[in-house]
Amino acid sequence: MFSTDRLRALAAVAEHGSIAAAARVLHVTPSGVSQQLARLEREAGRPLLEPDGRTVRLTQAGRVLAGHAARVGAQLEQARADLDDLGEEVLGPLRLGGVGTALRTLVPPALAALLAGHPRVEPSVGDGEAVALLPRLMRGELDLVVVESWSPRPLALPAGAAVERLVREEVRVALAGRHPLAERARVRLEELADESWASCPTGTEPYESLVQVARASGFDPRIPYTLTEMPTQLELVRSGLAVALVPETARYPETPGVRFVPVEQGLHRDITAVWREGADDPPVRAFLEAIRTGAGRLTSGGSETAWS
Repeated sequence: MFSTDRLRALAAVAEHGSIAAAARVLHVTPSGVSQQLARLEREAGRPLLEPDGRTVRLTQAGRVLAGHAARVGAQLEQARADLDDLGEEVLGPLRLGGVGTALRTLVPPALAALLAGHPRVEPSVGDGEAVALLPRLMRGELDLVVVESWSPRPLALPAGAAVERLVREEVRVALAGRHPLAERARVRLEELADESWASCPTGTEPYESLVQVARASGFDPRIPYTLTEMPTQLELVRSGLAVALVPETARYPETPGVRFVPVEQGLHRDITAVWREGADDPPVRAFLEAIRTGAGRLTSGGSETAWS
């Protein structure tokens, strides 16, 4: 019979690539991880690790057992969640992360509704981009994140992540009111090939999606303005310095002098909730219910009113 602690150590090495990294995640010393793995090798009766330069890699037997170890860990997480369901009150920490516009439009009303019904939940919230938030989620530093993906670039989810789409919304191009194309019913992206663009920083979903869809339209976008805050991007647009792709809920109605024109390519953005499989404890499930309800109200308002 294999020890679950030793299986957990092997799964951590397989996921994080080294004994040192596994030790950090498990909050033990590297020598402690090495001892657990040595005992597991004796239990397995064959080598599970082999040298790889200054670190180690899994043998074929190690990879096979690590796969089983990951499934055992997920099953134990599910068992813990099932026990939590047995009449326990929804309470305790709830660590959330999200992209800026999702935090602004979806998370505050969902948290308010959650706390109205479950005042003993202890939420904390931080912002960021999917590229940084998803690794933190899978390391167990966050319980749930609300992230975005833009067409035609699907969200790359890590193994072991559960996902639910909350909102799908149209993406339009923001133009200064005096721009020659501002009064058009629709615009093709290739018509904006010579423009300066404003977007979020390199590596974020908005930036990489802009690059991808522009190249599909036959040009490499020039993006001299890379700013996290959408209001600042829209001020650059209003001043005639840039154009930008803007999803519906990221539009700020207090920015006069900007027109939001539909794109011929039919772009959209998804806002998605992501959590770890088997780690949907009562606070996570209660928050999902609250944000799902809020997302339904948001989308039922209709895009024509929001974009007017």
